[in-house]
Amino acid sequence: MYLKHIPSCLRDLSLIPRVLAPLWIVFLLLSSALAAQRTDPTAEAGQYDSEKAGVSGLKSDPVRALWNYGAYMDVGYAIDANHPENGLWRSKSTTFKVDEPKLNMLMGYVRKDTTPESRWGLEFGLQDGVDTEGLIPSPPPAANEPVKNADQYRHLAGANLTYWLPWGKGLGITGGLFQGYPGHESFHAIDNLNYTRGYISDNVPYFLVGAKAAYPVTDNLDLDLFAVTGYNYLANPNDVPSFGLQMGWRPTSEITITQNLYYGSDQENTQLEYWRFLSDSILEWKRDPFVVAFVFDVGTEKQAEQPGTPRYNWMASALWLGLHVGGPWHLAFRPEFYWDPNGLMTGAEQFIQAYTATLKYRFTPFGIGDLVANLEYRCDRSTGQEGGFYYGSNNRLVPNQQLLIFALTWAFGK
Repeated sequence: MYLKHIPSCLRDLSLIPRVLAPLWIVFLLLSSALAAQRTDPTAEAGQYDSEKAGVSGLKSDPVRALWNYGAYMDVGYAIDANHPENGLWRSKSTTFKVDEPKLNMLMGYVRKDTTPESRWGLEFGLQDGVDTEGLIPSPPPAANEPVKNADQYRHLAGANLTYWLPWGKGLGITGGLFQGYPGHESFHAIDNLNYTRGYISDNVPYFLVGAKAAYPVTDNLDLDLFAVTGYNYLANPNDVPSFGLQMGWRPTSEITITQNLYYGSDQENTQLEYWRFLSDSILEWKRDPFVVAFVFDVGTEKQAEQPGTPRYNWMASALWLGLHVGGPWHLAFRPEFYWDPNGLMTGAEQFIQAYTATLKYRFTPFGIGDLVANLEYRCDRSTGQEGGFYYGSNNRLVPNQQLLIFALTWAFGK
């Protein structure tokens, strides 16, 4: 009786033999041709490193040189079984263009790390590609009206200064444009277990503008505080700062618990009763060759401009299961859901469930950086009053979507 609630792609897998076979052959040929190449030692050890090649730009490694630079490229081809005429993946802000090869990301950066002996640090990066287009918000709601020159600002991958203060264990103060703190997945696909990011990741900030203070309370507990311009850094509905907190606790060498909070004014009306609240809770367990992560998000915001000032809520969750098969081979599976009954976050009143399976082959064909070949299958379902994905020549909305994705990601960092 519950069969109708299961995505049709989990009941009818006819897309797989039609499309998977030729891509699988290409994937195997590519893998075989490069199997003799030297693989990355981190990949050989089966470790999952979210700071791989310095792309993520998070906490610095003290043994690295103070000055770091790098580049990143992501080319993908998403085959949509719905073949929408507009070539768009509805409700997504990354990898949202389908049925033709796309440059999803091209990025370069330079960064200077801080130490007690060299207290000033900086980060500057430039980026382009499909994923940067999705950084620009669009109404509704009206608060998502992008700032002037947003199309130029989206090309900044980072622009900030850091100063290290010798207080206690060392306090780092950063100001400018930096990567957002909520969410388990990185803006850069190569850092993640799966190639495509989840809906739960696409609907938290990938970048923020403002200031943050980072302090290692103990060897196992980190605390970061934020004061930022707002949830969408390329929108500016008011001039009141928003606030955030990140607490990362490592009770054991295998378990990390992260709690992220956001509280801020993201409407023209800046009264406290209309401030947005987001809780983002992350639990991660890593033991070679496994990685398991669970994320649960809940958010609420009272709407000042809607009749009766109703309160809009949303909720989302995802589970990541990663396995280092051996050598350069990695597998990952991610089920997730996103409940947006008022359409505040995704732009449509809908309930989304999605299932993603990814095969990765990581190697170093040029003796520099990491090249990752990705083969991914997705089954997505969107229901609700405004739910659905684009389908066919008239872009009508249908509840189900299947995608087969082939992508190459390359990162170099020093």
